[in-house]
Amino acid sequence: MQIGIDIVEIRRIGKLIKNKRFLDRVYTREEIKYCMARVNRAQHFAVRFATKEAVWKALGQRGIAHKDIGVKNNPDGKPVVMIKGRRNKAVDISLSHSDAYAVAVAIVNKRGK
Repeated sequence: MQIGIDIVEIRRIGKLIKNKRFLDRVYTREEIKYCMARVNRAQHFAVRFATKEAVWKALGQRGIAHKDIGVKNNPDGKPVVMIKGRRNKAVDISLSHSDAYAVAVAIVNKRGK
């Protein structure tokens, strides 16, 4: 089991998401569409950014890009992680945010363990 955690300032991400290059480099098309449809876009982008960082830290691997880590909601509304090219990994996440900060914790297990 490997654990990663990250916390980000929502205000900082709010400034960064004004840059299309940042959005295209970090987020999947689905994430951009989802977050742009929300009232508080910066909060949604920030918690996804924190999730990507937490997953990246838990994986401990340099060869994975932010865009390879996708966050989407299942039919029940629970956020889940999809990692491009990493079918053998199961990732559990917990996300939260306040008005100022977004935080994510990721626990990575190999499937079947």
